Amino acid sequence: MQKKAGIIGLGLIGGSIGLALREEGWDVIGRDIDPSRIIDAKTMGAITDEGSMGDCEIVFVATPVSGIAESVHQAFEEGAKAVTDVGSVKGSIVSQVDDKRFIPGHPMAGSEQEGIKGARSDLFRGAAWVLTPPEGSDDGCFEIVQSAVISLGADVVVIDPDSHDKLVAVVSHVPHLTAGSLMRIADSHSQEHRSLLRLAAGGFRDMTRIAGGNTNIWPDICIDNADAILSVIDEVIGSLTETKSLISNQNKPSLLHQLEQARTARINLPTGVPEDIDLAIVRVPVLDQPGELASLTRLATDIDVNIYDIEIAHSSEGQKGVVIMVVALEKSERLIGGLMANGYKPSVRAMES
Repeated sequence: MQKKAGIIGLGLIGGSIGLALREEGWDVIGRDIDPSRIIDAKTMGAITDEGSMGDCEIVFVATPVSGIAESVHQAFEEGAKAVTDVGSVKGSIVSQVDDKRFIPGHPMAGSEQEGIKGARSDLFRGAAWVLTPPEGSDDGCFEIVQSAVISLGADVVVIDPDSHDKLVAVVSHVPHLTAGSLMRIADSHSQEHRSLLRLAAGGFRDMTRIAGGNTNIWPDICIDNADAILSVIDEVIGSLTETKSLISNQNKPSLLHQLEQARTARINLPTGVPEDIDLAIVRVPVLDQPGELASLTRLATDIDVNIYDIEIAHSSEGQKGVVIMVVALEKSERLIGGLMANGYKPSVRAMES
């Protein structure tokens, strides 16, 4: 029988999820408060129909942050089996949804294109997709969400909601606000020097690219993640103040050290997953209890091991099961070591090509 998914909110992200799921053979039900988006989504093939989320194996909530919790509750009331979201803030959402079947998420992908018409099926390929399952999350629902996300081409990262909010303040929220600040400064100077923006190519255009994205989502994000964002802004101010002092004092060696440190960190940013990679299957006996999958994947994230596929085989006898993970062969020993250090008794074998 054809798998059925639901999407609430048919903008850039929701539409892209729909297109990717349709390519994977899913039947996709969509919903949006704007009827024109539903028409567009049908026309471009992002959804097969509109309607209730009942009987959906998984529902993606892709509304603005302020409306996510309400949509999650509604999806469950209609009969959805597992629900996830794509919100950029997780702590405030988790605090409003007390349901073990809800597996919060956040795809670290986007585009300058806005709305459903900017959607594309490959938006998530090679992108990090964060899952933040609360303690005791339903393992079956976690498996459904993780498998669906992997099928979209994304790399799953599992961390707790509070850590997520602190980290995205550093790598997403404050960079967006900083890019906005730089563009406002450039715009104000351009009033006096009309040629300035014609010179704003190369590095300036690259580092301010994100300022051209959808502005409507950011007020909610800034308010909901205010503590983390304000803390990182203070760090940015402190770092720029230090740099200002080095320049003022003509301290070339220290200034060079700062720039080299930043250059090294930039060069070492992780890239996409290689296409040709040897894989290994790691089996981990576990107690068949809520939260095991989330705990294991969080451990893998902590030791920098990407999981390409995962499932749990339930035992017909007693409360035991086996978690089966597919990882890069070269990192399998690291995962085995981490699992053993945490009391697990895993086994590993290379996957036949």
